[in-house]
Amino acid sequence: MGESGEGARSATIRRNTQETRIELQLALDGSGEYQIETGIPFFNHMLESFTRHGLFNLQLHAEGDLAVDLHHTVEDVGIVLGQALRQARGDAAGIRRYGAQILPMADARAEVAVDVSNRAFLVYRVQLANPRVGNFDTSLVEDFLYALAQNGGLDLHVNLAYGQSPHHAVEAIFKGLGRALRQALELDPRQRGVASVKGVL
Repeated sequence: MGESGEGARSATIRRNTQETRIELQLALDGSGEYQIETGIPFFNHMLESFTRHGLFNLQLHAEGDLAVDLHHTVEDVGIVLGQALRQARGDAAGIRRYGAQILPMADARAEVAVDVSNRAFLVYRVQLANPRVGNFDTSLVEDFLYALAQNGGLDLHVNLAYGQSPHHAVEAIFKGLGRALRQALELDPRQRGVASVKGVL
């Protein structure tokens, strides 16, 4: 069921490469507390929104080769967070498995749906007229979500229905992701075992 205490759905992951060094602690049944530092202020803000709306507890410290590009850090955080989600949920017994959220953010509306299935897939339908928020390339959001889905065993669908501001659009996606995952990973008191006719995910 993860680390950090008896019955706790939590995980600690460390990943060091020649490009990034990441340490992450995640608790699924938290209260939205976070300490996040990636060296990328906008990405920090998005992960904070994800954590707060998912009611997870997340401690994350990432050091990457930001002088080269932001890509390695963003993608590797997705890898590590996905690994932590998979480890923390254990065999997934009792979870609701599915979650979905339609989330408005000023001029933007994002739709996020997830199946915690152990069959990774990403559908990402997001078109933005302005591809940058400061020095953050919004195409990195897809890279992050792909890494998250692949390593977390998530069937993840993200659709931006509309939105002009790239900040609002990306923030709606991260908040919607947090809330959809929160719903999918919640323990259902009526669910015995795994929510699958196979008996395993």
